[in-house]
Amino acid sequence: MNAQPLNRSGDPRGCPVEHGSPDGLTRLYGPDVALDSHGIYGRLRKEYGAVAPILLEGDIPAWLVLGYRENRRVLDNARQFSRDSRIWRDWKEGRIEATSPLIQMLGWRPDCVSQDGEPHRRLRRAVSDNLEAIASRGIRRHVTHFANKQIDAFDEGSADLVSEYAEYLPMLVLTRLFGLPAAEGRNLAVSCAQVIKGGEDALVHNGRIMEILGQLAERKRTEPGPDFTTGLLGHDAGLDEGEILSHLRLVLITAHTTTSNLLARVLQLILTDSSRLAGLVSGQLNVAAVVEDAMWNSPPLAVLPGRFATVDLELGGRHIREGDLLVLGLSAGNLDPEIRPDVGVSLYGNQSHLAFSSGAHECPGQSIGQAIIETAVDVLLHRLPGLRLAVPVEELTSTASTWEARLDSLPVEFAAAPPRI
Repeated sequence: MNAQPLNRSGDPRGCPVEHGSPDGLTRLYGPDVALDSHGIYGRLRKEYGAVAPILLEGDIPAWLVLGYRENRRVLDNARQFSRDSRIWRDWKEGRIEATSPLIQMLGWRPDCVSQDGEPHRRLRRAVSDNLEAIASRGIRRHVTHFANKQIDAFDEGSADLVSEYAEYLPMLVLTRLFGLPAAEGRNLAVSCAQVIKGGEDALVHNGRIMEILGQLAERKRTEPGPDFTTGLLGHDAGLDEGEILSHLRLVLITAHTTTSNLLARVLQLILTDSSRLAGLVSGQLNVAAVVEDAMWNSPPLAVLPGRFATVDLELGGRHIREGDLLVLGLSAGNLDPEIRPDVGVSLYGNQSHLAFSSGAHECPGQSIGQAIIETAVDVLLHRLPGLRLAVPVEELTSTASTWEARLDSLPVEFAAAPPRI
């Protein structure tokens, strides 16, 4: 390849040569991202400013939005930046294979995330109404139940709070809310993580998820219950079969992967800062404050897919052409030095972060995710006296993909857990 991707995107200033790809563009996937995603964001910001040309899997060109203000402009303006990937030039011109792992994150589906305007409002209303309904049915009780079951399974005096707690607890809660057997939770959690991670296995794992959800919808037609699936089936928006399955997939994958990632980051913040841990145990600090810090500094999706330019326009000094793909750097935007010159300053009470997106497509289930995290932390601190990190802080590592960076493990030690009362 030569510099064709940039020429297609119409950057009048051309593309300075960088290491990392045949045409000089930075790849936002692969081992380099896994090793140093924030370093890559910093180099791109220094080289290009608020909007940078990059390559996604398959060396597909895109614009990475790094600036906070530029992210807000894209997220809040659906007329110029659509979520409908059917206008994506590389897709329309046949450069995206149907088996590309990008399709799992960017491809069009009959769901509210893939559409704008009235079709979006109709479908989103069905999702929002049912999320509100299940949130009012004692979600913290479900979290407490499954959190205690996870803690009961810990070895005496030690655990890994990523693999034994954060990675599966949100999915166990979601199985209850969806009307799924809890036994499906572990396999679904693994498959959801693989879809977000991308790569060759993404398509296979997406197929497994859709098979389970198809069976669930079929069963709920004859065995309705007080759950999210039954609510979608009976909603007055009149969703068809494809819309129902697509929304079950959408909510399951996004709710689990973002909540599990954020829960791990919140636990990391607590266990690597003795003042935070002491404040929570003593009641002088609430979990919501720590969650807010995590959403600013380690949002569960580092990069949000994606928006497609509906017209030719300028953004961050770059010429964006109609049909160009833009991906939103939520992590980079939250750390934009133009709005956060001193990252160490507390932002408690400031909820203007990008972690939940913004505009018409802002996450409708954020209150459920926060309830899961806050309850999970409360139960853990109550059950495990003397909780402490079992390794030096510098030994904690993360693995990144294009879309997220996940904590690999969080080994802890604690006194013998008291029995449940």
